[in-house]
Formats: sequence, C-alpha cells, structure tokens
Amino acid sequence: DAGAEAVGWKIGFNAKGLQEHFGLDGPVVGYLTDSTLCPAGAAVSLRGWQRPALEVEVAIRVGANGDVAALAPALELVDLLVPVNTLELILANNIFHKGVVFGPETADADVRDLAVTVTGGSERLEAAGHLTEAPEETVAVVRTFLAAHGATLEPGDRIIAGSLVAPLPIEPGDEVEVEVGILGRLSARFS
Repeated sequence: DAGAEAVGWKIGFNAKGLQEHFGLDGPVVGYLTDSTLCPAGAAVSLRGWQRPALEVEVAIRVGANGDVAALAPALELVDLLVPVNTLELILANNIFHKGVVFGPETADADVRDLAVTVTGGSERLEAAGHLTEAPEETVAVVRTFLAAHGATLEPGDRIIAGSLVAPLPIEPGDEVEVEVGILGRLSARFS
C-alpha cells in the first residue's frame, strides 16, 4: 500500500526445533521489498530497534525457468523485539525482518558446507554453516508455500534461505565484515 516493490521472499522457522516449538509442519515464508533493501557497506540506522541482530544467510536468485540462477552472501537484519512464544506477532512483523543486504552473485557455487567468518569490533566468530536444504529444495519449498497462499514465485525473485549461524547481536557503531565461504565477503555498518 505504501508503494514498496517486491524483491523476493525469506524462509522462516526452517529449523525443526522451532517448527516443533510452534506446532508447525514446515517453514513459513515472509516477504522482501525494496523498502528494507540496504546497500552493502552503507550505514544502517538502528534507531528505534529494541534487540537488533544480524543473520548470515545465502541468497538465491530465481532463474527464468524457476531454477537457481545464482547465489550470493546475504545479511538479514532483524529486531528480536517480539517474545519468541508469540507466533501471531512474529508473523505479523514479517518474522523479525528489518532489512537485507545482498552481496555479489555467483553462478554454480557448491554451498553444501560453508565456512562463515564474522568480524566486527573486537569480536571474531568462525563457524561452519550449513543450509537446511539444497538451494533447489528451498526454491521448491517457497514455490509450494506461496501457491498454497495465493502467490507465485517469479523469475528474478530473491530468496534468503535461513541463517547459517545463530543471530549475532549488533549495536550502533558496529562495523561487521562477513565471509561466506566460496560466496565471498559482505560488510555492513550500523549507526
């Protein structure tokens, strides 16, 4: 209604433990619009956020035939302000979504196992990241979910496929650089 343009979709609750906690039989899908698109390296204001955090993700670009055209590193910016036991509020707030940063796209990358390194301020996190499913399966899950809810997956849509590591708290003044294995590096600054 406010004139935002669709960018794509986001997977939420793709961890089995979260699905069981909320009594879900699978993941849910949220939306991405250009109103929450943040340029890589640009300062993102956290003004008004209560519990800002960053999730390291893999972004999927949907191809002309509904296949996987490209992959990229991505950062989802979330505000974990809603109590995690209130499913209706979480869904109404687009599953904590406040912003997304996309890195450069790569075609034909093997992302079964990704070494994730996050450097920010005085802290450094290194972890092995694993997608819940192959990118092709994520595309199929999103397509099926959308069809069941009267929407369609379009060529060019982007999908962020769920966090590779636990959400990382962020605060104004933080500068974060993330390396997502073969997909490369991505940075963000927060004010």
